Amino acid sequence: MASKSALDILSLEPFPETGRVTAIRAGAIEADGPDCPVGARCLIESRDKGRPPLPARVAAVGDGKVILAPFASPDGLQLVDRVSVVQANSGALAGNGFAGRAVNGLAMPIDGGPTITGEARRGRPLATLDRLSPSKPFLSGVRAIDGLLTLGHGQRVGIFAASGVGKTRLVEQIIRQHNCQRAVICLVGERGREVEALWRNLSAPETRARTTLVAATADEMASMRIQAVEQALALAEHWRDAGEDVLLVVDSITRYAMALREIGLMSGEPPTVRAYTPNIFRELPSVVERCGADRNGGTITAIFTVLSESDDVDDPLVEVMKSLLDGHILLSRRLAQAGQFPAIDIGRSISRLFDALVDPEQSAAAVHCRSLLARYEESRILIESGMYRAGSDRELDEAIDARPAVLAYVQQASDERTDAREARAGLMALMQKACR
Repeated sequence: MASKSALDILSLEPFPETGRVTAIRAGAIEADGPDCPVGARCLIESRDKGRPPLPARVAAVGDGKVILAPFASPDGLQLVDRVSVVQANSGALAGNGFAGRAVNGLAMPIDGGPTITGEARRGRPLATLDRLSPSKPFLSGVRAIDGLLTLGHGQRVGIFAASGVGKTRLVEQIIRQHNCQRAVICLVGERGREVEALWRNLSAPETRARTTLVAATADEMASMRIQAVEQALALAEHWRDAGEDVLLVVDSITRYAMALREIGLMSGEPPTVRAYTPNIFRELPSVVERCGADRNGGTITAIFTVLSESDDVDDPLVEVMKSLLDGHILLSRRLAQAGQFPAIDIGRSISRLFDALVDPEQSAAAVHCRSLLARYEESRILIESGMYRAGSDRELDEAIDARPAVLAYVQQASDERTDAREARAGLMALMQKACR
């Protein structure tokens, strides 16, 4: 396929169909054409020749009506402005030129650099029997994860957290310390200052060179926030197809779902539980299944952050993501308020592939460590109120004695990297001491 620039992706149809704007609403534009499928890319040309064409995506098609979701504000558009289809099959740009760059959902640079060239590609899940189970460990450099919740290259995992518990710090630490060849970071619906801060924190040459940032801030249109995820997936798939190990971080999948809800409601889909529209539950499995390990080589290790309304994580979106992913890491407000970082609730977190990625000795030590934490939690009220007397329960005495060392093991400074062998050795020594 010929190489195309970010601007050329909107001009792939030599003889575009046309229509006219018939209604303009907040976030949605109706037109009487063109005749094109859902997902097609269009341009809305204003009669004001000084205004550049407005790119939009077809959200729904009805009898003589097309509903468009614009990528930018429709301010200034007028009725009967011309609508033309320029890309019947919506896709995204990908290529090695995106390494070390920051772009928006339409692959246009936001880092002040030159326009990036690449190939337009339409993403698709791997063939079912080409989706392999991870077989080699993904190293995050975070002791609590690599020792007790070991992940694999190609695993899909969620970081579930309420606001203000250290999610961003943990994600940034993993981005700096991972052992993949590439990283694609997708920030959806974030504050602009946080996008700038993350990009600045990745300024080390060895980190920046292998990292691509795709961002759609909170003030951008829903269609742009959705397209940012599509763009990030296209880049990750491009490098996986080249046989490389890729880390994909989507922060957050919740805001992606909120953007899907906006488009769903605009398209006339009925709201269901918590006002979520059916398109959310169609798209989320597709996003997850496009990641993973490929039989033909290459992996996408995906980390999706999921915002929960409380530590009870009873949001239906949270439950859906837990059912789709290969593991989940829960961050606890109680632990964060106690000064623990990372504030990982080990007892409520799980890596479904842990036993397949570590040796039996480490697996047994991790089980023992988790049992000590669980035993302490069961009796927390008795212990902290002073009602428990030492010697009443041997297992609980063991859990109480081991707790300071366990907490020291799972805590780690955000600028500290722990080698996987060191994480394993520390866990084994900790559990041997606890068993005495």
